[in-house]
Amino acid sequence: MSAHADTHAHDDHGHHHKERFVTKYIFSQDHKMIAKQYLITGTLMGIIGILMSIMFRMQIAWPQEPNVLFEALLGKWAPEGVMDADIYLALVTIHGTIMVFFVLTAGLSGTFSNLLIPLQIGARDMASGFLNMVSYWLFFLSSIVMVISLFVEAGPAAAGWTIYPPLSALPLAQGGSGMGMTLWLVSMAIFIASSLLGSLNYVVTVLNLRTKGMSMTRLPLTIWTFFITAVIGIISFPVLLSAALLLIMDRSFGTSFFLSDIFIQGEVLHYQGGSPVLFEHLFWFLGHPEVYIVILPAMGLVSEIMASNSRKPIFGYRAMIASILAIAFLSTIVWGHHMFVSGMNPFLGSVFTFTTLLIAIPSAVKAFNWITTLWKGNLQMNPAMLFSIGFVSTFITGGLTGIILGDSALDINVHDTYFVVAHFHLVMGISALYGMFAGIYHWYPKMFGRMLNKNLGYIHFWITAVCAYGVFFPMHFIGMAGLPRRYYTNTNFPLFDDLANVNVVITMFAIIGGIAQIVYLYNFFISIFYGKKASQNPWSSTTLEWTTPVEHIHGNWPGDIPHVHRWPYDYSKPGHDVDFVPQNIPLKDGEEELQH
Repeated sequence: MSAHADTHAHDDHGHHHKERFVTKYIFSQDHKMIAKQYLITGTLMGIIGILMSIMFRMQIAWPQEPNVLFEALLGKWAPEGVMDADIYLALVTIHGTIMVFFVLTAGLSGTFSNLLIPLQIGARDMASGFLNMVSYWLFFLSSIVMVISLFVEAGPAAAGWTIYPPLSALPLAQGGSGMGMTLWLVSMAIFIASSLLGSLNYVVTVLNLRTKGMSMTRLPLTIWTFFITAVIGIISFPVLLSAALLLIMDRSFGTSFFLSDIFIQGEVLHYQGGSPVLFEHLFWFLGHPEVYIVILPAMGLVSEIMASNSRKPIFGYRAMIASILAIAFLSTIVWGHHMFVSGMNPFLGSVFTFTTLLIAIPSAVKAFNWITTLWKGNLQMNPAMLFSIGFVSTFITGGLTGIILGDSALDINVHDTYFVVAHFHLVMGISALYGMFAGIYHWYPKMFGRMLNKNLGYIHFWITAVCAYGVFFPMHFIGMAGLPRRYYTNTNFPLFDDLANVNVVITMFAIIGGIAQIVYLYNFFISIFYGKKASQNPWSSTTLEWTTPVEHIHGNWPGDIPHVHRWPYDYSKPGHDVDFVPQNIPLKDGEEELQH
């Protein structure tokens, strides 16, 4: 940003008019407020998602038993408190959709890209505040449509979160294929529009609005991950939009993109020539980059928090950037590993196996670099650091099973069992949630000007960590025993009777883990008003966001934007009195800039 533009921007903000309630809290164009809006909306959606998972876990543990919770929350779908078979799949579908898109994608990218990109690169705000606001309100609208779909008479969408045809393409196939599915598709189309507007904004901001001295190799790793995440989103989300639009056409306008030779009750339907496998290709071409859209921001947050709380530079800064770029490229050529059992040519399967195993390399580089960053560090074990270390743990344990599932010969044996559920919940669900929690505990003072209660943070972490492994570790074993996913009861299979007790244990852990989130919610909402007031730089960090005043002002810095003179990880640098040197402090005479 040139000096001229900088002065101009400063003049603009010097005499800013007093904002009204509506422009400050509702239709805000300030990135800091929009970040909070994303976070709180994502949190509310998360409550719905977790409630659903607790309900279907209870159904698996105690099938066909009356349950007060079902009667209260499901109404006609639980006559006399016994869960209806149709609503089970609907709960699984909406749970997956909410957690993947509305909690993890929006909660991580929406919240932290908005909060940190302008603050860490030294910009007054996003490239387009208006576009940013539109992006949030589209996300809010899509959330509302998704929630409305829960109350449709025939029931919400029920085809699994992957909505494979023909269940999703034939409105008459079942209750959950009707209006609920249409609303699901509308909601996702709006969500994709929101995501694309946000991503374009993030990319333009990172490329064009960096302050003087902030070269790409002086960017914090958080910004690198947000930037690459946005690029992946721009490449892959349009493909899901096209799949959703073609599905809407199949459902409502009589086309046959995904349907062919369908018989219902002996009667042949008029659809000819389409292929449900085409939908799988389109879905997973977004679906696999999507898991990296979810996990990359978490990786960036964890890298930043670990360096700050180890009081030493991140290990292998340039290797970290290279691995982010490698992950971004490889994520677009591995989607076929979700489809090994779809009748795929075995040679093509071997190609996808190869690319899938390749992506383990940059992931491993990151894991080793985090462990090496911790090595011999002066560790500050606050809740953010604990969640970051938890992230590395679940990322490694979940990633190891990915090597099994990425191998076509091995995957066929455990495909569509609980082994798959265990794998992706650990590596993407729990890991991304830990990254999000770590980010919230670390940047809460920047968002709200107050500190979260540390002791409640410890309680939240330990119960969550024990319960997360308690839920997903045993799932690997019931998966290897052959238990299929998405069945609402296994009582018809004497083969699985021995696994009933394991399912009860898993459900108990799920319930306790769900209840533990109440501690976090209490901490989060009460601390906004009653938390301890935060200092300007509570964690003694080096990045630019901690040079801004605690009170939020429009334009971030009251005076000129600080210039950057060094990379973002000058912790415990020899020759300095304190163990951190912020990026805006000029180099001393003879001092070398570190660039690992």
